[in-house]
Amino acid sequence: MLVYDGDCGFCRRCVDFGREHLPYMPTVRAWQGLDLAEHGLTRKEVTSSVQLLGPHGLRASGARAIAVLLAVQPSAWWRAAGLVMMAPPVSWAAEGVYRLVSRYRHRLPGGTDACSIDGPR
Repeated sequence: MLVYDGDCGFCRRCVDFGREHLPYMPTVRAWQGLDLAEHGLTRKEVTSSVQLLGPHGLRASGARAIAVLLAVQPSAWWRAAGLVMMAPPVSWAAEGVYRLVSRYRHRLPGGTDACSIDGPR
């Protein structure tokens, strides 16, 4: 299951992109509609990064969650992109870019003040 911020327009656009372009997309749920404790998540985790929860205790967040999602695609191109994103030093750069985008998502296309990690301004 992919857990994201359903109040954020930018995040919703990213999920819509995944649904439209990725051959495999897990169940996608906004964290606002989940019992976080039931899934072993905290409010801090879900407000700061996308979360990927899978079988056998798989857990990934942020850029790693996106990389894992890409790495399990049936398409060789998506799979290769995911594997590259998981390998250092690309993984370090990907996480840095993820953090930067996450911090300023309220200023990106589709973003609103509700997208701000600190909440509406």
